[in-house]
Amino acid sequence: MKKVILKNKTLKKVLANNCYIADNFFSRLKGLLGKNSLNEDEALIIKPCKSVHMFFMKFSIDVLFVSEDNKVIKIIENLKPWQVTKVVKDSKYVIELSKGTVKKTKTDIGNIISIV
Repeated sequence: MKKVILKNKTLKKVLANNCYIADNFFSRLKGLLGKNSLNEDEALIIKPCKSVHMFFMKFSIDVLFVSEDNKVIKIIENLKPWQVTKVVKDSKYVIELSKGTVKKTKTDIGNIISIV
């Protein structure tokens, strides 16, 4: 998977220095499965993606749903193992972050995301 830096352009904050992009069938299917945790500086972008499932996951995460113009359109904090989100129709991609990242960075709906 390709590694990038993920930023909240609106707030001028780094969300994750170690962000990976899952953009093919196998990387999207695997996602974070098999990991025991997600470090504070790690994230996963899944594209395209309109919903998230947490089947077989071992830890909670924060999730950002992002539109085609890189705007955060929905936020789910502390999504727990075995939960499933509703479909977010206008989502182009999803960002999975370590639990607490949204609160720590004050990321909010309407913020613009930058992938470097």
